[in-house]
Amino acid sequence: MSIKHLFLIVYLFCCLVTVAPAQDSLLSKSDIIKLDFKSLAEKKNRLRSKDPALVPAYEQLLRDADKLLNFAPVSVMQKAAFPPSGDKHDYMSIAPYFWPDSSKPNGLPYINRDGVVNPEVRKYTDKLDMPIVCENIYLLSLAYYYSNDEKYAKHASKLAEVWFLDTATRMNPNLNYGQAVKGVTEGRAEGLIDSRFFIWAIDGIRLLQTSRHWTPRDQTSLRQWFSSFLSWMQTSRIGQKEMNARNNHGVWYDAQALAMALFVDSPELANRIVLRAANRLDQQMDTSGLFPLELTRTTSLHYSVFILNAFTIVAQLSEQTRINLWTVETPSGKSLKKAFQAISPYTTGEKEWPWPQIHGFNYFNAVPLLVVDISRYQCPSCTNALKNIEGGNYDRSLFLLL
Repeated sequence: MSIKHLFLIVYLFCCLVTVAPAQDSLLSKSDIIKLDFKSLAEKKNRLRSKDPALVPAYEQLLRDADKLLNFAPVSVMQKAAFPPSGDKHDYMSIAPYFWPDSSKPNGLPYINRDGVVNPEVRKYTDKLDMPIVCENIYLLSLAYYYSNDEKYAKHASKLAEVWFLDTATRMNPNLNYGQAVKGVTEGRAEGLIDSRFFIWAIDGIRLLQTSRHWTPRDQTSLRQWFSSFLSWMQTSRIGQKEMNARNNHGVWYDAQALAMALFVDSPELANRIVLRAANRLDQQMDTSGLFPLELTRTTSLHYSVFILNAFTIVAQLSEQTRINLWTVETPSGKSLKKAFQAISPYTTGEKEWPWPQIHGFNYFNAVPLLVVDISRYQCPSCTNALKNIEGGNYDRSLFLLL
C-alpha cells in the first residue's frame, strides 16, 4: 500500500480531519497501524538482504517520505480564532456532528445529526493540523529507521519541536476546548478523541532515538510535555468524564493514556490502565463478540471497527505490562479473539453488515484489523481481503514493513 492508502485524514471515526495543504499530506482512509518494534527489527534485517518481498514497499516508503520533506512545520498558533482562554497555545475544535438549529434565528444552540459532518469543522485548523503532524512524524521516522538517512530524522524532529516543544509555538498540554458545541459548551470530554494521533507520534519518536537530530534534551522535554498532558487527562473534569465513557471513547482514552504512561515510564499506572481496559472489554462486548453501543450508531460498522482498533492498540502496548490483553478471557467469557472472530466476516467482505450504516463502508478502514488478524489469529481470508483492497498496490503496501 502506498502511504496515501495508509492514513485517514477525512472525518471518520468521530474525527473529521481534512488536509491543509493537500500537497503536504500522503493520506488515506484508515487509522495508522500501531508499530510492532520487534517486527520492525526483523523486517530491517530482511531488507539488508534485499528481500524482494519487501523492497517495493521500502522504495515506496522513501518516495512518500521524500515528499513530506516539503511539509512545513505547523502549530496551534496558526489558527485564526482564539480559544475561550484567549491563549492560542490552547488546542480548539468543534464537535463534528453538531449543526446550527434552523428553527432558531441565530442557529443556537447547535443540534446533533449523528454521522453527518458539519463542514464548519474545517475552519478550526488545529483539528486539521495535529493529525498531519503526528502522521508525518511517524512516516518520516519510519523512513529514517529503515534507511538511516538523517534527512528524515531531521525533519521529523523539527515537526515535533514546533508542535510540542518550542515555547513560541507549542501546544499547551490540555484539550480543554476540544469538540465544542456552539451555544452549549466550550469543550467536551468527547474532544479527547482528537488527540489519539499522539499514539503514533510517540511511536515515531521512539524510532528517532539513534538520530543526532533528536537530542536527550528533546527526549526529556517531550516526556515532560506528555507527563503534563497525562496528568491533565487524569485530573481534569473533561478527562475524568472521558475515562468513564462506556463506548469507544473510553477505550481510546485508555489507548492514549497507556501509550503516554509507558512513554513517561509510569509502569504502575500502565498496569492499572490495562486492567481497566480488560474490564471495559467485559462490560462493552456482547456474547457474540460485538459492541452494542457501537451498533446503535448510524455508521455502526465504522464504529465497530473503530473500537476494536482501540482495543488492539491497548493489547499491543499491554505486552509491556503485567497483564497481556491478548490472552485475557474475562469473567463473562469475553476476549479479543472472540471480537476478531465476530468482525472478521464483515471486514473481509464475506458477509453483508446487517446494522445501520448510512455511508458506504470504506474497507481501507479495516486494514489495521486485517493485518493484526493475519499475524495474531492466522485469518485464512484476510490476506485475500487486503489484496482486494489494495489492488495493484499490494506489493508496495506500507503494512508489509510493519
